[in-house]
Amino acid sequence: MAVATYCLVALDCPDPAALARFYQDVLGGEVTQDSDEWFDLQVPGGARLAFQLAPDHRPPEWPRGDLNSQQEHLDFKVTDMERAHREVLELGATPLDVDDRNGERGFRVFADPAGHPFCLCRE
Repeated sequence: MAVATYCLVALDCPDPAALARFYQDVLGGEVTQDSDEWFDLQVPGGARLAFQLAPDHRPPEWPRGDLNSQQEHLDFKVTDMERAHREVLELGATPLDVDDRNGERGFRVFADPAGHPFCLCRE
């Protein structure tokens, strides 16, 4: 028997409203504001992402693996990698590791505007 039920992933960031809009543009869904320090994104399909104000936020350093680097990352399935790649860059993402070896690897790594890594993964 499960101990808990999944609720959300919360990302610390310096500007929760802006980061919520970034992910809304990437994933769709509806953004709601709980306070100036907390925004939610209800993603189509039922998932929920939250964005919490962290004025002293330091983005992870990709691809370091020590205790002060990557706290987490998000994976998103895409049907057209080239289109998705262009679109996330237009929305403000930064490429971190996008050499997928002509599709052999199956994913590309980006950072959102607050520096959190996320992957676009071939469906």
